[in-house]
Formats: sequence, C-alpha cells, structure tokens
Amino acid sequence: MDRLINILSQSLQAVVALKIRTFFCTLSIAIGISAVTIIVAATEGAYQKAFEIVETFGPDSIFVVGGSEKSRAVTQRQKTLTLADAAAIRSAFATAYLVVPMTTVQDVIVSYKGNRYSAPIVGTTSDYSRSWSWPVVEGSDFTDDDLRRLANVALLGNETMKQLFGEENPVGKTILIRKIPVQVVGVLLERGSAQGGGNMDNRVIMPLSTVMKKLQNEAKYVAFIRVRFEDQENLDRHLEELKAFLRRQHRLPDGEPDDFQIFSPKDIIKFLVALTGSLIAFVGIVGIISLMVAGFVLANLFHLSIRERTGEIGIRRSVGAKRRDILFQFLGEALIITTAGGLCGFLMGVAAARLLQHVEAFPIRFSWKAFAIGLFLSWLVGIVFGLRPASRAAHLEPIEAIRG
Repeated sequence: MDRLINILSQSLQAVVALKIRTFFCTLSIAIGISAVTIIVAATEGAYQKAFEIVETFGPDSIFVVGGSEKSRAVTQRQKTLTLADAAAIRSAFATAYLVVPMTTVQDVIVSYKGNRYSAPIVGTTSDYSRSWSWPVVEGSDFTDDDLRRLANVALLGNETMKQLFGEENPVGKTILIRKIPVQVVGVLLERGSAQGGGNMDNRVIMPLSTVMKKLQNEAKYVAFIRVRFEDQENLDRHLEELKAFLRRQHRLPDGEPDDFQIFSPKDIIKFLVALTGSLIAFVGIVGIISLMVAGFVLANLFHLSIRERTGEIGIRRSVGAKRRDILFQFLGEALIITTAGGLCGFLMGVAAARLLQHVEAFPIRFSWKAFAIGLFLSWLVGIVFGLRPASRAAHLEPIEAIRG
C-alpha cells in the first residue's frame, strides 16, 4: 500500500512539474468531455421534455387536424373536419369519454378600456379545460347552455389577463373582441411556453357556436377534434380505427391520401427526439473527434516526456524500482491529467449548456449520468492512450536509460 501511495505521489509531482504538458493534455481532454456532457444532458433533457409534453398533451389523447399534410406544408387551409364528424366519433367510439371540436381565429385584437392585445381566439365546447387538463383557477367555465344560446362569454389565458387587466380581477368584466362585447367568466391556470417557443397563455377561449357564427360566419367546419379514451393501453388501435372511420366518413376512395392528420403522444416524442437528434449527432461527432485528438496529444506528449526523462527512469530502475512501478507511475500521471480534464470538461459542458438554453429553448437535464459517463471516458482515454508510452518507459533498460 505504501508503495502504491509513493507511486501516486511521484505521479502527482510530475504532473505539477510538467505544467505545459499538463495544460495541453487537460485542455484537449476537457473539450471532448464537455461535448460528451452536453450530449448526455441533452438526451436526458429531450426525453424528460417529451414526457412532460405528453403529460400536457394527454397520454390518452388523439388530436385530429383538418387538411392534408400536403396542403398544410404549403400553408393552405383546407376545411375537412365538421361538427358532424365530432358527433359521429362520439357515437361510434364507446370508450371515447371526451370528443371536443375546436376552431381558431388568429391575431384578433382584444381590448379592455385603453389596453389592447393581439390574441388567438379558440372556439370550443364546455369540455375544453377537461380535455387539456387545464383547470379554471378564477371564476368558472362556460356551460353547455352558453353554447346553445351563442353567449358572448370567454375564458382568458394568464398572459392575456395580465396584458389587459394587470392586477385587476377580470372575472365579470367586459372586453371587446372585434367590437363585440364579451364577458369574462374565468381565467385558466398559467401553463407557460409550448415546445418551439409558442405562448400557451395568450389565448381567449369562447363557446364554439359563438366563434363560428359571429367571428367566422361558419356553420359546418371546425379546425380540430380532440379525443380522449378511457382505455389508454389501446390508444394505437384506436388511432388506426379512427383513421379508417374518418376516411369512410369523408368518402375517400382507396389510394387517395387522407384529408386530415392524426397526432398521438408517440408523435410528440418522435418530433422532439428528431429535433434534438440533429444537434446531438453534430456535438457527438465533435466530441468523439475531440477525444481522439486528445488521446493522440496525450500519447505524443508522454512519448516526448519519456524521452526527456530517460535518465530519471534509469536511476529509479537502478535503485530498485520495478518495471510495474514505472508503468503505474506514468499511467498514474495520465489518469490524474485525464481526471482533471474530465472535471474541467464537465464544468465547461454545464456552462455551454446554459448558454445553449439561453440562446435557444433547448431541453437540457444534468444528472449523475452525465458526470459519470464523462469521467469514465476521460479515464478510458488516459488508459488507452497512456498505456503504450507507459509500457515503453517501463521496458527501458536501466544502464541504457542512464546513458541516454
């Protein structure tokens, strides 16, 4: 044990004495480890964010959007979903406990006294807050009777409330939407930003019948239908059944593409993972290349160090040091340097990730895995690339080394 402690002490002294070698080796390792740290943290963050979004979206939910994928790709609005579709889904699927049609009107000026705010208007049923698990925290929800009588009532998102009312209680107050007086009956819980930076709290929720009749002059078509099922474990099967059902409902012949799109929680996860994957791939390639370069830098600097220290090695061998002592000393130096590089790399990764989150709303989650993987890789580089020069030093003959 004393022998091992002595070897490690000598390794540490050599690391401190050879400052330039230590600096460049540590820096090269740190760059690679920082990239690896970001990869691990970004991967964990992406999956955590995906599951958070799925929880918000509803793990038992399917979201149907009107218009084909092609028409939406070229920003054309295609009206294909109807109120009759929503009613038919409600009748056909026994385990669908919520079927909520919705429509939207974008960028509508909403005003209260001297305050004006541009907000999307969402027309929906009285089940909207239940369908999105989005409770009303002030006032109350609108009712089925409000839908039947085309009532001018609204729920406000938290941001819309702040912009129009500040600290004033909005419940019972009247706002103007396209010069239509609308009474505020409730305020939704603050939810924050959606993935991609969209604000979820800037909307105004009104009865579907009111929006269709008074803002859209529409009697038939809706933009979305949200469906929640009791048997969540059968969601994939329900998705296929719903797709076939809507094709029959819209009388689409075989071979013709769907005139709607269906999204499930799996699509949310796939989208976010794909979004994250490109950056992870880029940073991963940079990290691997950096670690390879760091390894070669370490090996070459150690070869030079051994050439300069042959006399020292020869003297140590001549006074009783064994080959394994020399091997362990140089491996110890490599591991000390790579450990320092791993720690610095982790800190650099944390700093770079914070900057990445500041520049772009990118999901990052640091855990012990990021630290452990970075430290393990730094040790691996130290052993793999330090073993050859350490072995070369250990096999130097004492007399030849002293003469050298």
